[in-house]
Amino acid sequence: MTEPEGPNYSIAEQLMFTTVRIETRDGDGGSGVGTGFVFEIDVAADRKALFLVTNKHVIAGAKTGTLSFTIAKDGAPSIGKRYDLKVDDFETGFTGHDDPDVDVAAMPFVPIIEHLGKQGVRIFYRSIPASMIPSKEQIDELDALEDVVFIGYPNGIWDAENNLPVIRRGITATPVSIDFQREPKFLVDASVFPGSSGSPVFLYNVGSYSRKGGGTVVGNRVLFLGVVAAVFFREDSGEIRMADVPTAAVPIAVVKQMINLGIVYKASAIHEVAKKIVAGA
Repeated sequence: MTEPEGPNYSIAEQLMFTTVRIETRDGDGGSGVGTGFVFEIDVAADRKALFLVTNKHVIAGAKTGTLSFTIAKDGAPSIGKRYDLKVDDFETGFTGHDDPDVDVAAMPFVPIIEHLGKQGVRIFYRSIPASMIPSKEQIDELDALEDVVFIGYPNGIWDAENNLPVIRRGITATPVSIDFQREPKFLVDASVFPGSSGSPVFLYNVGSYSRKGGGTVVGNRVLFLGVVAAVFFREDSGEIRMADVPTAAVPIAVVKQMINLGIVYKASAIHEVAKKIVAGA
């Protein structure tokens, strides 16, 4: 996780500053809340490209989007000092994955930083580098059940006074190494609620972790696995269906019950969108 400058935080503390709260409004005045995060790829030996990543359905139909940032001072976050940036024509600023069924979208983040800089606003953030995406060798080392964390604003819940998201834990429910339903995604056993859309998901082992073949490794292993996009729910009829994680915290009929199985689109799909934007620039 990187940022131009700043203090030396723990891994968990750094993860908190990768996310951005997104509040949207459509043409009819309806509002929604979702999660975005800053992603980074190398485009040259001395140049990086930054992106704000979320789901397609988070920004679908959005006429405006409000992004909430923590103000930076002397390279550190000014906890409690927030800057809200309203962006017009919000949806049109994003590029979606070429596959219409892959719920991933991104927009260039550097223009946002530059716009804020012209207003004298400097923000504190951490970006998730593409180097945190597990290689094939690392994926092969993962077991079917691994510990994960995801960060965002479930049910719109956040520490508004300090502009901090909520960190939640879970486990993989299907192997990361296998494409669920032959699509670039996997399942997590975790409490995924409205507002979690767009939350980054990390394999999170700090202190020690178990080897797939047995034994314990002393050390840390933190990898970027993907983005939360959808959740399974159960109806009274007993039928299991999949639905997008809604961005608005709307009342849910008691006949529908979320069963704590979330769908995560893999980080490789996010990388594809980022490279597509760079290629078209």
